Amino acid sequence: AMKINQDTVLRGKKVTLVPYTAVHVPRYHEWMQSEELQRLTASEPLSLEQEHEMQRSWRDDADKCTFIVLDSGRWPGQAEESSMVGDVNLFLTNAEDPTVGEIEIMIAEPSCRGRGFGKEATLMMMAYGVRKLGITTFEAKIGQENEASICMFKKLHFKEVAVSSIFQEVTLRLDVSDQERQWLLEQTNHVEEHSYAELRQPAGVLDT
Repeated sequence: AMKINQDTVLRGKKVTLVPYTAVHVPRYHEWMQSEELQRLTASEPLSLEQEHEMQRSWRDDADKCTFIVLDSGRWPGQAEESSMVGDVNLFLTNAEDPTVGEIEIMIAEPSCRGRGFGKEATLMMMAYGVRKLGITTFEAKIGQENEASICMFKKLHFKEVAVSSIFQEVTLRLDVSDQERQWLLEQTNHVEEHSYAELRQPAGVLDT
């Protein structure tokens, strides 16, 4: 079940991944008002209340794993909400085969794009998926016009396997061979795992 990561912090050089909690929802909601992000993520704008419900379902669903991406240069130190740059998700989309994971990355803060944040966050999530969730095949579905994202996944050894003209999206896939697994773990061997409860600062906010 995806509650597996509720006390997990993964700290990389550029980004730190933390569980998605109620504290992150207002900022996330603000991002998702952007028409560009709605288009790139193929999502509808939600009310703040709906976003809170969504966060709770993400936390409790057995087929989703999500982390909020924080800027390592800012957190710990600054408040999480002001250190947020995006999110990274893993969905177990195939009920018959729990080793297939669909990965999504969003760097929502425009000033943080093109700086390698997305790449590191994606690698960290993939390594987590391989080590903790037993994922052996990754898929990414990306809007055709999102060239930066397609290009990044290809650099991470994903291959284009399908194009849907109806959804105007490209599906990329990576089968994690022993060699790929080795590469992935090498790319992320600097990542430290911590307890979220120990690292987070008491913000005087009770977590739901």
